[in-house]
Amino acid sequence: DNVFQNYCDIEIAIGGGKGLVVPVLRNAERMGFAEVELAIAEFAKKSQNGTLSPQELTGGTFTITNGGVYGSLLSTPIVNPPQSGVLGMHAIQDRPVARDGQVVIRPMMYIALTYDHRIVDGREAVTFLKRIKDCIENPVRLLLDV
Repeated sequence: DNVFQNYCDIEIAIGGGKGLVVPVLRNAERMGFAEVELAIAEFAKKSQNGTLSPQELTGGTFTITNGGVYGSLLSTPIVNPPQSGVLGMHAIQDRPVARDGQVVIRPMMYIALTYDHRIVDGREAVTFLKRIKDCIENPVRLLLDV
C-alpha cells in the first residue's frame, strides 16, 4: 500500500569523507532558502566528520542528487522505495541552441526525474520539471514566488 505524507522530507545526496550519504531535510516545505543552505552545510560538515546519526539518514520522501559535481552529463536516477521520486541534476556545459533563428552558445544542464507512477501522475511530474526549468532559468522567480 502507498502511504501519502503531508510533509516533504527531502534527501539530499552529499559526497562525504566515506562516500556518498543522503541525509534528510525534515519538513523542507517549511524552510526558506537560507535554512536549506545552512542545513545542507551542516550535513556536509557532519558527513566529513562521520557524525551523521541514523535518524538523519532515514525516512526521506523524495531525493535530490547532483551527479554534475562529478561530471555526469545525464543519468536515470532510481527511486528508493517507499519514496515518491528522485530528481537528478547534471553538469552544466556550454551547448549550441537555437534562439530567434540563430545558433548561440548557452549554458545547459539536463535534469532527470524518476517517479513512482502509483503515487505521481505523469502530467504533475512534467509540470514539476517545467517549474524547475523556469526557476533555474530565472531564479528571481523563486525569490518573488511567481
